[in-house]
Amino acid sequence: MATLFSTHSSSQNILITFTIIFLASSLLPSYSAITETDQRRPFKKIYAFGDSFTDTGNTESLTGPNGFVRVSNPPYGTTFFHHPTNRYSDGRLVIDFVAQSLSLPFLPPYRNRKANRTYGVNFAVAGSTAINHAFFVKNNLSLDITPESIQTQMMWFDKYLESEGCKDPESDQCKEAFDDALFWVGEIGVNDYAYTIGSTVSGDTIRKLAINTFTEFLQGLLKKGAKYVVVEALPTTGCLPLAMTLAPSDDRDDIGCVKSVNNQSNAHNLVLQSKVSDLRQQFPQAIIVYADYWNAYRTVMQSPEKYGFKESLKACCGTGEPYNFEVFNTCGNPSVTACSNPAQYINWDGVHLTEAMYKVVADMFIDGNLCNPPFKTLLERKLRQP
Repeated sequence: MATLFSTHSSSQNILITFTIIFLASSLLPSYSAITETDQRRPFKKIYAFGDSFTDTGNTESLTGPNGFVRVSNPPYGTTFFHHPTNRYSDGRLVIDFVAQSLSLPFLPPYRNRKANRTYGVNFAVAGSTAINHAFFVKNNLSLDITPESIQTQMMWFDKYLESEGCKDPESDQCKEAFDDALFWVGEIGVNDYAYTIGSTVSGDTIRKLAINTFTEFLQGLLKKGAKYVVVEALPTTGCLPLAMTLAPSDDRDDIGCVKSVNNQSNAHNLVLQSKVSDLRQQFPQAIIVYADYWNAYRTVMQSPEKYGFKESLKACCGTGEPYNFEVFNTCGNPSVTACSNPAQYINWDGVHLTEAMYKVVADMFIDGNLCNPPFKTLLERKLRQP
């Protein structure tokens, strides 16, 4: 090629050069356009809350919930990070894909005090409950469960705000903390029901208490100044291998999952949607998005092949039949291995999902129709703000 170009005259080289420059300038965005796009980034930071579906590292093996105490061990993290990151998955979670879609880095866990918090903080804790831990202690249900609740995460958030100098809501520090922030509240409440299995505490009691404390949490965020809030519903928890293993075989719904558990989650979500609607009336200055995790999961279960999944009920990382899950021998144990193709599995370890499934759900929230109002509406409203 060098010999060919050396035979051209200088005038031809100049012509070629100008042609390339012209084409490049017409096809690629200019520097000013790139800068403008960066300046128009919808959010400068994200604050996340929730449980293990959203936790990016606040829980380690020594502090994990009973049954899943080896999140710091391989093969957790094997797909994307190639090492454990204390995420309950083989890779990224929904919140990770949300951050990437907004051109923001992955959120550091609150407990990592040395992390860069410029772009937000993740307060979610694996095993966390909506109801305060004292309730479970009072009912003798506190053995080996995570003591943190959504109220704990609010206290952490308050401490974070203080560390940022945000004490007066009208101060510049508080405006900086809230005005350009997305509040992503991951699903929470599943553990509340799980911790009371086999007890005398009814599901109706848990639903009432969990919804009330969670609503108070959301009100707290909105009163502090949150303007852009996404609230995740509970997923179809009856499709998790844990539920499938524990429930009798005749307790199944139209998608082959545990009917009683899915009905419980659906009932919870119906009340949650009503509360979110009420909060929109109370805080008209905010936009509150309901992310329908229940229907997102259900949609995939109805046609798993459409989304690239070959195994919808078995865990990728586990052991035992028929769902590759045993309660007392879970992922992270030295004797437990993972499947060679996690992307073909919906479930990772019996309770948590694979990166592939989290990606599908995130896409449904970000670009699909399973947010109300649509996530794009939230972004458009944010970009219209001065």
